[in-house]
Amino acid sequence: MAGSVLSVSGLRKCYGDIVAVDSIDFEIESGEIFALLGPNGAGKTTCVEILEGYRSRDGGEVSVLGHDPASGGRDGVNWRDRVGMVLQDSSDGLDLSVEETVKHFTSYYSKPRDVDELIEAVGLTEKRRARVHKLSGGQRRRLDVALSLAGSPELLFLDEPTTGFDPEARRAFWDLIQSLRTSGTTVLLTTHYLDEAEALADRVGVIARGKLLEIAPPATLGGREHAKATVSWRDKFGGLKVEITENPSDLLRVLLAKHEGDVPALSVKRPTLEDIYLQMIGETP
Repeated sequence: MAGSVLSVSGLRKCYGDIVAVDSIDFEIESGEIFALLGPNGAGKTTCVEILEGYRSRDGGEVSVLGHDPASGGRDGVNWRDRVGMVLQDSSDGLDLSVEETVKHFTSYYSKPRDVDELIEAVGLTEKRRARVHKLSGGQRRRLDVALSLAGSPELLFLDEPTTGFDPEARRAFWDLIQSLRTSGTTVLLTTHYLDEAEALADRVGVIARGKLLEIAPPATLGGREHAKATVSWRDKFGGLKVEITENPSDLLRVLLAKHEGDVPALSVKRPTLEDIYLQMIGETP
């Protein structure tokens, strides 16, 4: 990490009497992948659109790569040259080919990436001559990612980037995002997929009803690492035994001694990230 590239303090946004973003604070460090989690209507997309400069704010301070996204002028042009964005929906250049679209977008930037390299990186080499409107949803999303990387961005915004992906396409996308980490790109990701956040993010922030509830690494969010474990096994009669304990290691030692070897159907589970997330946003079944 080499210092903060994004800082938010007291950010607030209202729509009439509805408070969409309620005085939230957070920072993102250079080279970090940060995931913003929350249910529909929680305020996460509004927050990201403010950071991207697409939406105004009603209060608070915002710095993105040392620039206020709400300000314009020459500084704003230079700032956009350093930022990449994958929006929830896009419909540009549907009659162009993949190659033509990528070439067009790289022409906007002072430090364009190689067109062939971009197309290969997102797994669209075999579709480079295909018209954009002929691509599947997953392929179009990969193209969106290629376009967001066209200017070698220092900071990349990904708003629900894998919506509509099949499992194979999602895994390929994860590999691409993880490769960006090694090149030093900072990523702000919003997602509904908890496994995606756990696989990619260094830290996650949970937002609900416009408030930022907690920021932590996925493994420790909501005290997850200290939560009680559920241990299950089968006894000598084949019956299923279940015990919830704060000290699973002690219980396992007892079970191993009692069974003099392998414990049948042994399972040790702590709450998943999804379990903790649902508790935090008040949607526990």
